Amino acid sequence: MVYFLFFIAACFTIFLAVQLSKHADIIGEKSTLNGAVLGLMLGGATSLPEITTSVTSIFIENPDIATGNVLGSNLFNLLILALVDLWFRNKQIFNYSSKENGYTNVLVMILSSIIFISLYIRVPNHFFSVGIDTIVLISVYILGIVLLSKVKKPHVEVEAQGESNKYAHESLKKSVRTFVLTAFLILLFGTLLTISADQIATLTGIEASFIGSFLVAASTSLPEAVSIVVAVRLANYGLAIGSILGSNIFNILILVFTDVMFRSGSLLFYSSPSHIYTVLGTLILSIITYYAILRERSINKVTYVLPSLFVVICYFITSYVIFSKL
Repeated sequence: MVYFLFFIAACFTIFLAVQLSKHADIIGEKSTLNGAVLGLMLGGATSLPEITTSVTSIFIENPDIATGNVLGSNLFNLLILALVDLWFRNKQIFNYSSKENGYTNVLVMILSSIIFISLYIRVPNHFFSVGIDTIVLISVYILGIVLLSKVKKPHVEVEAQGESNKYAHESLKKSVRTFVLTAFLILLFGTLLTISADQIATLTGIEASFIGSFLVAASTSLPEAVSIVVAVRLANYGLAIGSILGSNIFNILILVFTDVMFRSGSLLFYSSPSHIYTVLGTLILSIITYYAILRERSINKVTYVLPSLFVVICYFITSYVIFSKL
């Protein structure tokens, strides 16, 4: 039964993620929202299933699951971006990245650095059971989102009339409503997918292994993976990159929300110090990704794929270190 639920949930999650990317693309074309905000919207919607795991961990009083779920997902998302870039290497999606993608990645690195410092220093102080580090995180988060929203949407000249009328028959209001409804449905089916993947890992006896953790992480990140592939197929490369980075920012917001629910004190203070390696890995992968975004347009196919290749290698090295410390 659990395998059937996993299959059904995966099918619905894939279908819904395709719809999310499509309507995000429509909203981007028909509104004045910049790529950073669109990436945050799509990334936030695809990250909704992770809320369930984090909230459940609070009810069972296990802050490690909440922290590991968010930080592990951020690490895995960067792997997804690198793998998609390698798969669609002929499109060279990073050659079409925007300054908005760079700003979003900087915000991810700043927020990750705050988490790293908090895990390293182990700050016990809290304000009404909300960690001081969480208050700093949400303050920087809000400031960063405000600054990102002020980045002007670049004006893109269209050579062909057909290109500019790609969604001429679509309504902005209808796409916004559909996007919101789809986001709600992906929360339900994405949650079912994650729960069933965890049950499969338990039933097969691989829940404590790297394969088991990889299965659950992959299930949690399936909406992100599908949405970025669809965005690439729609030739909206900025949205593809922005959705992953936006998902990582939204995941940190989930961490903040989880700390508010955790009434025993600072969530990060009660989390295992081993999460430092996950955050450090995320920072390293983010720096490599930032280089891929900022570098000059690459023509040579061999040199182009190097950053994404390094991300994949660093991911598995980081994963090995993490699981060797458990």
